[in-house]
Amino acid sequence: MHCEAVGKRYGRGRWILRDVDLELAPGDVLAVVGANGSGKSTLLRILAGLTRPTTGRRTGTATAPGTAVGYVPDRFTAPERLTAVAYLTHLGRIRGLPTATARDRAGRLLDRLALAGGPDAPLRTLSKGNAQKVALAQALLVPPDLLVLDEPWSGLDASAHSALAGILAETATAGGAVVFTDHREALARTHATAVHAVADGRVTRRADPGPGAHAEVVLTRRGGPDLPGVPDLPGVLDLPGVLTAERRGAELHLRVDRSRTDAVLLAALRDHWSVQAVTRPASEPAAAPDPAPAPTAAPDPAPAPSPRTTAR
Repeated sequence: MHCEAVGKRYGRGRWILRDVDLELAPGDVLAVVGANGSGKSTLLRILAGLTRPTTGRRTGTATAPGTAVGYVPDRFTAPERLTAVAYLTHLGRIRGLPTATARDRAGRLLDRLALAGGPDAPLRTLSKGNAQKVALAQALLVPPDLLVLDEPWSGLDASAHSALAGILAETATAGGAVVFTDHREALARTHATAVHAVADGRVTRRADPGPGAHAEVVLTRRGGPDLPGVPDLPGVLDLPGVLTAERRGAELHLRVDRSRTDAVLLAALRDHWSVQAVTRPASEPAAAPDPAPAPTAAPDPAPAPSPRTTAR
């Protein structure tokens, strides 16, 4: 997909986007960051084909009829009288899937995302994070050629966070393109092949920060693996600096922005966790130690100055 000189405004209001040039190829995972109200959601709706640009154009194979586009809005609402699996089955049929296929895919996606209450949970009983899981599942019922996600990690627990990271990678590997927004640039860099920022209506690509930007933190709950709540640190993914969280037995493995490591460790200790390790990721080579200075011989005594070179 290619956006060429795309601009957007509503009526005679201010320009939300101006002169946006953006390339999106199969296998790309593009993150869009920016402040609230900067135009991130408007850009995503244009990319998904839900909003027409005021100026410029959106072209490419992802805009062709029959292209499968999965879209998760920033605010997800669904009929509250339905169960999660009934809602997703209905959407699958709308998209051309046989009823049995739609129900099977819905069940497998909800299991993977670990929906609280299971597939038959009524939508009206779901928390924000679990409603977000249903929103993700509906975008994936048909394998997408283009997957557009607005703040997809909002409210998700650690297990779903890990599952979503896998889904993004699988979509890209299968030849789909992915675009998502998040207000945390460090997290965006963890999952994206490129990061673009929206500010003052302009979209610019962020430079790669290079190696050494992240640290791995391993935590265990004091009292052992049988203690209730292990190993889910409450609100762990909402802590500034936490990029990913993954359960491994009785341990919680975090990937953390290096500049925020101390704050994350302090929050964990206050919540009665033990810190097992803080390391640089294996992909980031440790800096080589400075070589020890070689021994030097005692200097020869300076020769007496000759009359011609004696300073006056």
